[in-house]
Amino acid sequence: MDIDRRTALGALAATTAMATTSALGVTAKAFAATSGDVDLSPKSWPAGEYARYMKAQGVDRTTAGSAQGKQGAVTVAYGGLAARAGLEALKRGGNAIDAAMTTALAQVALTMGSPISYFGIMSLVYYDAKTGKTHTMNAEWNTVAGETDPKSIPGAIDFSSTEALQGKGEPSGRTALVGGFMKGVEAAHKRFGKLPFASLFGPAIHIAEEGMPVTAQLETAFKFRDKDIRRLPETRATFVKPDGTAYAEGDIFRQPKLAATLRAVAEQGADYMYGGAWGEKLIAAVQADGGKMTLDDLKNYQVLWADPLVADLRGGYSLQTNPAPNFGGIAIVEAQNLADAAGLCGGEHWSKSPEQLKKAMEITQLFGISMFPKEAREAIYPGIDFSEASRVTKPHAAALWQQIEAGKTFTKWKRTTPMHSDDVVAVDSEGNMAAITHSINCVIWGKTAIVVDGITIGDPASFQQATIALVKPGERLPAPTETGILFKDGAPVLAFASMGAGLHQRTFQGLLNVTCFGMTVEEAINAPDFFLPSVDPKTGETTLVVPEGRFDHTVLDGTGYAWREMSLEEARLGGEGKWVAISRDPKTGLLHAASHNRNNSDAVAF
Repeated sequence: MDIDRRTALGALAATTAMATTSALGVTAKAFAATSGDVDLSPKSWPAGEYARYMKAQGVDRTTAGSAQGKQGAVTVAYGGLAARAGLEALKRGGNAIDAAMTTALAQVALTMGSPISYFGIMSLVYYDAKTGKTHTMNAEWNTVAGETDPKSIPGAIDFSSTEALQGKGEPSGRTALVGGFMKGVEAAHKRFGKLPFASLFGPAIHIAEEGMPVTAQLETAFKFRDKDIRRLPETRATFVKPDGTAYAEGDIFRQPKLAATLRAVAEQGADYMYGGAWGEKLIAAVQADGGKMTLDDLKNYQVLWADPLVADLRGGYSLQTNPAPNFGGIAIVEAQNLADAAGLCGGEHWSKSPEQLKKAMEITQLFGISMFPKEAREAIYPGIDFSEASRVTKPHAAALWQQIEAGKTFTKWKRTTPMHSDDVVAVDSEGNMAAITHSINCVIWGKTAIVVDGITIGDPASFQQATIALVKPGERLPAPTETGILFKDGAPVLAFASMGAGLHQRTFQGLLNVTCFGMTVEEAINAPDFFLPSVDPKTGETTLVVPEGRFDHTVLDGTGYAWREMSLEEARLGGEGKWVAISRDPKTGLLHAASHNRNNSDAVAF
């Protein structure tokens, strides 16, 4: 794009931003008043720092980002610039919650709302150093009260190919669910935050208004959904250039309507979305596409606070994570107990032993059993109690592993011999720990590609029909997210969060690397990891998937299972898991933050 044309588009965007802000009745002056004297926007950062972090948005890592400090630390799976925004919250007197929420808000703007959304979902595990108590918050999906026939919701998705990931069937508003992300941001801040609520939005608003260069990764998103983002007028106006051409690497992408919406939420609170003016627009857009969501679905949404699920692991370690209806927490504990039953901690690392790799693969595949009805689980593993209370016990794991070892497997592995969201973790100087996972829970905007005043609405119901049918209409959908705090001899020593299609595989490996193999958080993330396996939709056969160049091929061949290596670009769309963590030495207070070892992640500390 030539400079004159870019300047003209910039002027047009600025004019649109002012007009939109005026229409919403929210001015920059009003926003400044609500954010108090705390300005977290990049305008207040040291000269050149914002530009340096923005430039790094286009750089892919090959090893984990790492940082150490004692005053505070933030780490992310995507968007190092967002982590720097969270660090600013810590430097300006905020705590771990302020930092985590500031980071998460900035992440959505940096990703154009494609893998994460302000109307997406969030799970939180928070350790309060003052009381020594851990709290969990569930701001996951609510089903739609008027959706009484969820199995007829159109759509399907599988991980067999990039094309299959785009989704099948006609776009439909019925594929939208009620997300709690913004309700969660507000609730977490109200309960634990220190800075003015509006100040948390500063970096996200700045990114949306000033614009950002389209990176190669963002260009891939535009190409992937090019047809879908042209379907609806508002989406087309948001994600397609005024001349009708697609955004490409090097272009400047601005989000003026989003900036105006964020200012309104910052000033009026989350109710602006959950029943207010924005909510009314959302319902109109969803219903226009055949959806059954109503304003009452938004008004009735509430976050769920609960005590953590607590489980003893090994070597003095214990885990505190999200309880039901989040089945991810139960799955973490079950998998760690199965690892002990299978002897994974007593042998070689799975990256060096075919037999250990096979055990790890079998264990992590059980994650999917959480989405099966009780009768189906019992048919696969007769006599095994899969109640929530039983699944987190060591006797359950021992009995289940006996059946797996005897040949009863949940997965139909393709054999070669007879017989494959965003994360934020923040820790402050007082020892408070916040770990969150948030997601749009669909593949890059979703096939419906609905946008309302800059906020993206995914299609998470398009592939969760069976799970939705397990709960009553209007109730909370069981969530797969895996987030938690690791304790050693009673003291909190590590906070972690995971995301991606292979989040369970990655969390399983990360925790074992720390608790069994004595790795630091950085070493645990950089160790060879396997992804979510790929499944042939026609035969049901499953193939092991690993990142390119990380495993010795003799180890992979030795499993007797079919395997393939996946490129970074393919892994982004589906398969890889992201696991980020911050450790804290309870004696010295030293923080060690480590980010994802791929993509544009980063870890920062001071």
